[in-house]
Order: sequence, then C-alpha cells, then structure tokens
Amino acid sequence: MSETTPRTPADLAINKRDWKFGRDAPPPRWWHGGDPGRTAFFNALSSTFPLGEKFFMTSIKPYRDGTPEPLRSQIDDFMYQESMHSREHVVFNRQAEDAGYDIAPLEERTRRTISWAKRRRPIAQLAATCALEHYTAALAHGALADPAHLAGATSEAKRLWRWHAIEEIEHKAVAFDTWNHATRDMPRLRRWALRSAVMVAATIRFHRVIFANIADLLRQDGRNDLRTWLRLLAYLYGRPGPMRLLLQSVVGYFRPGFHPWQIDDRALLREAIDTLTPPQAAAA
Repeated sequence: MSETTPRTPADLAINKRDWKFGRDAPPPRWWHGGDPGRTAFFNALSSTFPLGEKFFMTSIKPYRDGTPEPLRSQIDDFMYQESMHSREHVVFNRQAEDAGYDIAPLEERTRRTISWAKRRRPIAQLAATCALEHYTAALAHGALADPAHLAGATSEAKRLWRWHAIEEIEHKAVAFDTWNHATRDMPRLRRWALRSAVMVAATIRFHRVIFANIADLLRQDGRNDLRTWLRLLAYLYGRPGPMRLLLQSVVGYFRPGFHPWQIDDRALLREAIDTLTPPQAAAA
C-alpha cells in the first residue's frame, strides 16, 4: 500500500462537542494530586495549546478546498475541535494565573517558536502540524489507556484532559491525510525525508519549550530542585511515562509507510466516550 493511500477508518466520527469546563470553582494551585511537578507538566502543556492549536488550524486551512470528501469535512471538524480546545485551555491557563502563576513567559516562548515555524514553507508548516498532532495523539492514548496518568487530579481537570484526549484521537489523522493529499505528486523519498526532518526539528523544539516551561513554573513554586525533578522524571519516563510513550511513538513515525491509524485505538475511544461525563450533566 502506498504512503499516499488514506487508511483512516471509514466509520470514524469526529464529533463536535461544545463543552465548557471549570467555570464553577477554581482548582487548587497544585491540582494534580498536590504534586508540583505533575501540575507543572500539565500546566506547561496547556500554556502551549491556545497558540499551538491556532497554528494547526492556519497550517491546514489553505489545503482544505483542494481536498476531496470526506477529508474536506474532516478538516472542518478538526478545526472546530481545535477551536474548542483553544477556548477551554485559555480558561484553564487563566485559572493557573488566578492560582498565582505567571503564564506570560510560557506563552511568549510558544509564540517565538510558532513565529519560527511560520517562516517555513506552507508545506513544512503542515508537516509540523502532522508531527505535533502525532505527539498529542500519543499523549492522549496514554491518558485514556492508563488511569495513572491523571490519578489524583481534580475531577474537573480530569474531565477536561480526557475530553481533550478523546478528540485528539478522533482527529489524529486529519493533518496527515491532508499532507498525503497535498504531497501526492512529490517523489516518495522526498516526501518521507521532509516529514522526517520536520519531526526531528519538532521533537527538539517541543522538548525545549515544555521543559523550560516546567522549570519556570517550578521556580515560581520554589520547587525547582533535584528532588522535585527526580520525582517528575520518574513520572514522565518511568511509570506511567507520558514522555516515554511519546518518544516511543516517534520511532514509528519515521517508517516510510507510517499512518496514524496503524494504531487502531477505536475500542479505547469508545470506552472513554462511554465513561466521560459531560460537564453539564456533572453540574446537574
């Protein structure tokens, strides 16, 4: 099967959920089990989402009109979901500020990285979206498959991150399928080399931004010390290991015939949807 052959399941639904989280009561400062390191990791991720997801939308939108159905409608659904994620993480980030954190340096770090990416060719920007969507899908799979990722988090934060994870898996191949369509006339080796080179660059920059963000937050807590970092690194790369799983998933991305749905997590997706309580129902 060629690399440009779409392999997204035909029965996959990318749902539009206009859900709102965390409007009733602010979370505690260390909302993830009272742990400053784990809280800092998720806050560091969240600080990148509003600007990052806007970049995803602007990188894929120029290719929309030239794509066939059902991909064109999937792009619309992708952009809807990403806009909802951006809105909810703006709220989540403001809650972190209300808890006493200065998020502005983290957002500025994301802004500089995206400004660097926007100086690249449009097709390279789309490749960057493919790479980063692969990251979010890997993190999402881990969060849904192993409750230890969010164990100890407040119930509302847990609902937010599980909702986000569900939708990341639903649309995990949209950017990649768009890339395959947009590069269908590009020589196969050149197509593979470009997306692989962009993945390497994205991996370096992603780690640089996230760990700098974590260090900023831990300094603000007075916890940027060896003990806190050792506990956090054991969580990130040991068990449950969100960053370990992410790096393992990157290895598969470099295969010439890679496609996001070669990992078929539809059963995990259905189970997660069945157990996710909408915020409106939870409030009622």
